[in-house]
Amino acid sequence: MRDITLRALDVLAAANVVAAEDTRNTAHLLAHHGISADRLMAVHQHNERAAAEKIIVLLQAGQSVAFVSDAGTPAVSDPGSLLVRAVRTAGLRVIPIPGANAAIAALSASGLAEPHFLFYGFLPNKSAARRTVLESLRSQACALVFYEAPHRIVDCVADLHAVLGGDRQIVLAREITKLFETIHACSLRDAEARLLSDSNQQRGEFVVLISGAEPQQGLSVETLSTLSLLLDELPLKQAVQLATKITGANRNELYQSALVLKSEGA
Repeated sequence: MRDITLRALDVLAAANVVAAEDTRNTAHLLAHHGISADRLMAVHQHNERAAAEKIIVLLQAGQSVAFVSDAGTPAVSDPGSLLVRAVRTAGLRVIPIPGANAAIAALSASGLAEPHFLFYGFLPNKSAARRTVLESLRSQACALVFYEAPHRIVDCVADLHAVLGGDRQIVLAREITKLFETIHACSLRDAEARLLSDSNQQRGEFVVLISGAEPQQGLSVETLSTLSLLLDELPLKQAVQLATKITGANRNELYQSALVLKSEGA
């Protein structure tokens, strides 16, 4: 309740209308801070397009509208992006109000040393699709940041282990800023056992943070062999593009190696 800025409270108190992902949750928030809740309207994933049209009418009539999503930041793995796009397309102003964000809060307490991070949000629900996405992220040297729901967390961690291996560091940040907040760091090989050992650790909303891939020390013999075979059949650019997809190696390294192989072949 208190993870809210003074500016946000000023805006909510002054707005003609407060649009909310869940009017019940926002009514509780407003009441806690002594703000009237009689100007609420619902804007969620099921009605966002239609609600945006109504909000545009209000804005064009000179009304001010504040939009609140539940326990997070609007349009960051939450409703709001369609509303923002519609309002901006109508030539109206959108003003961001900084506030609570689970990904940044978890990252600040993670202890991960990477200077860069990639925020992915929610991975696909199904294991096969989830593993496909993780394969595409496997060679990223930056920290990886995901959101995950409690009923999928064990399966998600199992897929992370299967695709990324057991040596990487994982930080499970659960219920950030809430009553039962826990932040636990361990290797990926130990993470599933941690969750299965205590069902309470499977509850709540998760931010899952993974340390980045270790830098590659040059290209492996297998990667160079694959690249060489592709160069025999394809133009250099296509060979490099396909080798990148097949091996997951750095594209620039593959390109430089391809130039060397081509010159040696000539």
